[in-house]
Amino acid sequence: MVTSRHETAHRIFQERPALLAPTFRLLGVSLPEDSSVEVLTPDATELKPIERRIDTVLRLRPRDGGKPTLLAIEAQSRCDPDKVESWAYYLGYLMAKEDCFALLVVVCQDKKTAEWAMGPFHLGPDDWQPLTVRPLVLGPGNVPVIIDPEEAAQDLAMAAFTAVTHGKSPDNTAILEALAHALGRADSDTLKYYAELVESGLGEPRALKTWRALMQNGSYFPGRGTLVEETFLEGQASGEAKGKAAGLAEGQVKERARSVLLTLKMRDLPVSDAQRTRVTSCTDLDTLDLWLERAFRATEAEQLFDDETPAAPDDAPTDRP
Repeated sequence: MVTSRHETAHRIFQERPALLAPTFRLLGVSLPEDSSVEVLTPDATELKPIERRIDTVLRLRPRDGGKPTLLAIEAQSRCDPDKVESWAYYLGYLMAKEDCFALLVVVCQDKKTAEWAMGPFHLGPDDWQPLTVRPLVLGPGNVPVIIDPEEAAQDLAMAAFTAVTHGKSPDNTAILEALAHALGRADSDTLKYYAELVESGLGEPRALKTWRALMQNGSYFPGRGTLVEETFLEGQASGEAKGKAAGLAEGQVKERARSVLLTLKMRDLPVSDAQRTRVTSCTDLDTLDLWLERAFRATEAEQLFDDETPAAPDDAPTDRP
């Protein structure tokens, strides 16, 4: 089952590609210095009816025209020997499909899982093992502890990734306090974004309680069971007047549209006036949810509206007599 904690551990690389360079320095692996980053489809399903899906796939394309590098990023919450064959499949599939090198990065939030995930894993019979999988692992053992607010403010993405990765660390309170102080100087949109990003990714109850006490919450991660959503649902259950409920629904639609545009902005995707108007004028929450999910994967704003057929107006003529 995919959880918010699992999703946050890998999705942060989609939304903050600048995090790639410092984390790969931790791994001792160099990436192309000047590269554009594309988010690719995680679907690795072949013709046979076996569904395989990678958590996050990024393509780093050097601007000088050199050969791209693929990154398959997996979040792993426990030791799972059955996962190794899937990892081998992912790497083989990506290299064959894209005709370039692929690296597997496994993000872990506890020391035991991280030590296991480092492998190497040899696949095949004991007397001849033709395949070896060597993941690159990011976990509590090599992701730095950031407890200085000044250092956190210099790189909020890394500070947030540190907070999530060290959720079970004895230093988690100091880490969260440093990040909270750094976010106190940020603009309101940035503060709200990272507030819920970290809350969605923390799996340790005490760390989550500490973070909730430190943060003011907005809603950028619908359906994740965060504090703001719990408060909203409690308000509904208390039997508030229908007029107020309608007002809350309208506010939720406006906030969701703002989230779509903010996600595109933070991913440096240009948005035309027509596209912006289309998003802000939409009043259907399900459609906005779909656009928000697409905003995390799109490589251009127009992809939000792919495969959509405009609905006919109520007074549109029909062929019926």
